[in-house]
Amino acid sequence: MKVTEHPSLKALNSFGVESSARLMVTLEQEEDLLTLPRFNPDTDVLLGGGSNVLFASDVPGTILLNRLQGRSIVRQDSSHAWVDAGAGENWNELVHWTLENGLSGLENLTMIPGLAGAAPIQNIGAYGVELASVLDSVTAWDMDRAIWTVFSAKDCQPAYRDSYFKTVEPDRFFITSIRLRLDRRFQPRLDYAGLAKELDAMGISQPNALDVSHAVTRLRRRKLPDPAKLGNAGSFFKNPLLGHAAASALAKRYPDLPQWQATEGSSKCSAAWMIEHCGFKGCRAGDAGVSEKHALVMVNHGNASGAEILELAREIQSTVRNEFDIELETEPKIIDFRA
Repeated sequence: MKVTEHPSLKALNSFGVESSARLMVTLEQEEDLLTLPRFNPDTDVLLGGGSNVLFASDVPGTILLNRLQGRSIVRQDSSHAWVDAGAGENWNELVHWTLENGLSGLENLTMIPGLAGAAPIQNIGAYGVELASVLDSVTAWDMDRAIWTVFSAKDCQPAYRDSYFKTVEPDRFFITSIRLRLDRRFQPRLDYAGLAKELDAMGISQPNALDVSHAVTRLRRRKLPDPAKLGNAGSFFKNPLLGHAAASALAKRYPDLPQWQATEGSSKCSAAWMIEHCGFKGCRAGDAGVSEKHALVMVNHGNASGAEILELAREIQSTVRNEFDIELETEPKIIDFRA
């Protein structure tokens, strides 16, 4: 365990915004959790890789920084292998490690920034695959009861960019590790049209898992800004889910608006199209802006504060609401202790 007073958080969030905390406790072993003072969500923050967080203010209390490492194959049979990963493991490195070990299931989730512990909180997803499809269980420290708890995949209540940890009891559980059930025999998931086209452009008609991972990498590098070069947290807004009747009515008003079926009773509509339609793609307010590559991505051009990025995001939400009568939900966790 490492304790730092008044740390700068600029290097610990992919937006690269300046922020500070009274104290930061870096946890590198599970035993460190046994000595922690009681967590206060009114002043304290849990932090992993900082890739899905926007600091709109300083943190008046303590940052608990998750750096629990470790990855291993704990069980396998003729069809599957079960992999345990510490919550502080880099997600993309974990994906490549599983591919190197002949396991598939994570290839569509290549290059998603962040750490393994954030994956079930957000139920990360990309190119037609969500974590829920491979999640076996989650182990977490219950900070209210001071005990470890194991959640089955069902207990995690995964939904579209959502989970039990995010919505039902946020900030109660400090995830220490996740267990994934991966395939030993590759089963391609190429429902996402752009992925199939990318593989075709690569001249690959019968891809293996590594081919799919490479195709996803090409797509993400082309479509999304690199946080190391331009501060961002990936998609800032969720694609709204509408009942079929509402989606159909919207399609009549905006026939070019992309839609696709999400469940039997709902359709998912493109938030990026709505934002671009409202004129925000590539816009800039000082150093806060929207990516020229993708309208869902809010960016920091250099010295924007988190508050300035949030202000622009609120303007986008208001404009989309007025135009489409739809409330865009944000994906990143907004840390804002301002009164």
